[in-house]
Amino acid sequence: MRLTVDEPLSYGDEEGDFYIQHVHRTKPFGRNNHFHPTYEIYYLVSGQRVHFIEDRSYSITSGDLVLVNKQVVHNSSELGPPEHERIVINFSDAFVGTEHPFHDPLLLQPFGHNALLLHLTPQEQLFVRQLLGKMIAEASEQRPGFESYLRLLLTELLLFAARHPAPAHSESAVPEQPTALHQKISEVALHINEHYDTKLALTELAKQFFMSPYYLSRSFKAVTGFTLTEYVHLTRIREAQRLLKNTDLKVIVVAERTGFENTGHFDRIFKKMTSMTPLAYRKMNLL
Repeated sequence: MRLTVDEPLSYGDEEGDFYIQHVHRTKPFGRNNHFHPTYEIYYLVSGQRVHFIEDRSYSITSGDLVLVNKQVVHNSSELGPPEHERIVINFSDAFVGTEHPFHDPLLLQPFGHNALLLHLTPQEQLFVRQLLGKMIAEASEQRPGFESYLRLLLTELLLFAARHPAPAHSESAVPEQPTALHQKISEVALHINEHYDTKLALTELAKQFFMSPYYLSRSFKAVTGFTLTEYVHLTRIREAQRLLKNTDLKVIVVAERTGFENTGHFDRIFKKMTSMTPLAYRKMNLL
């Protein structure tokens, strides 16, 4: 089934209950500040990409299927020529939740880790492309009952992923990093994830990882798609959201526990990244 498109085809909202986008790009493309409360399924139709997910880089080639858990920082960048074609699906817990007639905990099993990378056989690629082609057609045509059919098709795709004998489920079989530089930057990112509540100055990080500040700054951006400061802020704000949603801690305490020196700076960064204040975010999640 041919899926190629010249213009992006999208349905839904990336942070809504269901979203699908099919795009073919010929020029360099990157995005920042990328994590969301929905699950993501990424299928690379053609080309090569590097996915930076949480604190690790993965080489992605045509026919690969990637599943990324909700609230996980991730980005996609070039690995060789920028031209590539991909299909992305985002969906919420509600879309395949307990009210779904075919709800089963197995559906979300592939998201048990931050990310799952499936290298598909030609036969499996054909099966996945057919499913995705049907989903794109349903989202585009919106015939009566299309949302129910989208749920059924998504269920079939998730069951396929859950039953796939994926080596990525095993910590001992995690794919190799694309380069030694990717490995080094992953170590830096892991350090940030584990020490987001401490002072994370560029000069100190560079010294700790035996790199010059300039080289670390430039390399981190090249590998992850984020500047070092952006990644630190992403990691801290994500944890702040969790604390605001799941605890009764005062905002000033949340700011302290996530590494911000004062509440003014915390408020500014939080609003910049979420388009709302910390208090507004807490109130929204109490509804």
